[in-house]
Amino acid sequence: MLKKTFHFFFKTHRKKTLIFGLLLIIAYLFCLPDQLFRTPLSMVLEDRDGHLLGARIAADGQWRFPYQEEVPDKFKQAITTFEDRRFYYHPGLDPIGIGRALLQNIRQQKIVSGGSTLTMQVIRLSRKGKPRTFFQKIIEVLLATRLELSHSKAEILALYASNAPFGGNVVGLEAASWRYYGKRPDLLTWSEIATLAVLPNSPALIHPGRNRGALLAKRNRLLNKLQEQQILDPLTWELAKEESIPAKPVPLPRLSPHLLDRAYREHFATGKNKLTRITTTINVNLQAQVNRIVAKHYAALSGNDIHNVAALVIAVETGETLAYVGNVVGAGPTHGAQVDVITAARSTGSILKPFLYAGLLQEGQIVPNSLISDVPTQMNGYQPKNFYENYDGVVTAKSALIRSLNLPFIQMLQDFGLEKFHFLLKKLGLTTLHQPAKHYGLPLILGGAEGSLWDITNAYVGMARTLNHFTQNDGQYVATDFRPASYSSSDPPSPAFLDQAPILSAAAIYYTFEAMQQVERPNMDGNWEQFSSSQKIAWKTGTSIGFRDGWAIGVTPTHAVGIWVGNADGEGRPGL
Repeated sequence: MLKKTFHFFFKTHRKKTLIFGLLLIIAYLFCLPDQLFRTPLSMVLEDRDGHLLGARIAADGQWRFPYQEEVPDKFKQAITTFEDRRFYYHPGLDPIGIGRALLQNIRQQKIVSGGSTLTMQVIRLSRKGKPRTFFQKIIEVLLATRLELSHSKAEILALYASNAPFGGNVVGLEAASWRYYGKRPDLLTWSEIATLAVLPNSPALIHPGRNRGALLAKRNRLLNKLQEQQILDPLTWELAKEESIPAKPVPLPRLSPHLLDRAYREHFATGKNKLTRITTTINVNLQAQVNRIVAKHYAALSGNDIHNVAALVIAVETGETLAYVGNVVGAGPTHGAQVDVITAARSTGSILKPFLYAGLLQEGQIVPNSLISDVPTQMNGYQPKNFYENYDGVVTAKSALIRSLNLPFIQMLQDFGLEKFHFLLKKLGLTTLHQPAKHYGLPLILGGAEGSLWDITNAYVGMARTLNHFTQNDGQYVATDFRPASYSSSDPPSPAFLDQAPILSAAAIYYTFEAMQQVERPNMDGNWEQFSSSQKIAWKTGTSIGFRDGWAIGVTPTHAVGIWVGNADGEGRPGL
């Protein structure tokens, strides 16, 4: 009778039944959001090989690193052993696990196990704020099975590892690894992995000073299971149990805080396409070495109330930034430690003189041995002086560059043309010349204009690159030899040969660098060139009026190094 009734109902309502069934299928297929997690993310800055340089906390105050596709094998084994042993075999719902959880809860007369699979936990994490009711559990089950249809097991594990809570304001395996152990997840030991694997189940256990015994016991139970399943050998198991658990969170690396702030402004804070993980061209070992060198020199400079130092290292061939020290963090906010001096516009002093020298050589207006007047001169009320106020009467152009004499360069700028030199500087990549040439006048060559360490160092990089490529390409110039430097990973542009005159010719650059190799090193005797370790370095110093800015930029065929010292607030110091 029941069978006949069913057939009659189906015949009568076949169309409605089919439509309803179809609607249910469509609803199921489209029930999963396109993007499961829309929570704010930390911005992460990495070096060229993925080492963490620094990070900024997410907008909601959580350390939540961006999604990572790769999950370490150790964590996969630990988390599935602890949370979901049949993870690789069930369709998002594990009936055996749910049955076991029900029996345990009945025996204990309280909820001791929920029976949720890792897939269901991913869904629950994505639906933050939903009540823990039976109805919501049914929705979680449906969404979990739908997630299994559209995502691989590896992707589901990656979603879990990136969004699980690990205590306090730490979310995700990568953030937890850095906050509790100060290293990448793939470098964690079995003991450390096991500790992190048990935390999402009870995140409060990581609280410093509390629950130490409970966390240790829970970790050891997981290690025991891993050993029972022969994932751990007896020796590894014993050693893992001897390791301690983390006492408290550790600070994240801050190897280049000013570059982190710059990347945040340029890639995260503005625009629609916010980058949350930025891979830079920085070499973490070189960055750490330059940090140490800067800190060492700052200790001496601060004794003379010189509180700010910046350093920049750029690879000549690629234009990639290898080290970026925007300022001395130890100077503190009182002395402007937060200012990124690498991008700041500062008075250039004599650091632009080699560009004028090369421009004159290219124009054929001088040769290195050309004689230039070096006598006190007054020009429309302007009376420049040499740094040491000594005058030779006449010097060679090369000697004027080696000794950085002011009067000969004023004369050379007048001969070259102020407008022409202003235009040359812009072609070399100086972006801080916002006023017309007449605004700066002849003092332009002595520090009457402002430049940034970023632009000026990169201009020397362009010169070195031009000289390298001219030799490599049988006398042909490459159009991209003068181009902006970069701190984020990108392939260098393909060579495109120029069909017109270069910005600066290889000959002009060669003779400019030859003179710059003879610049005397300050506070050292003249025998430094005899050291077997010495390199041929073309370099130039510059000091602005009032001892406010001290510059030194050196370049070899492979690298350029730019240094600036002074005070961010502009206070001058004798002996700078």
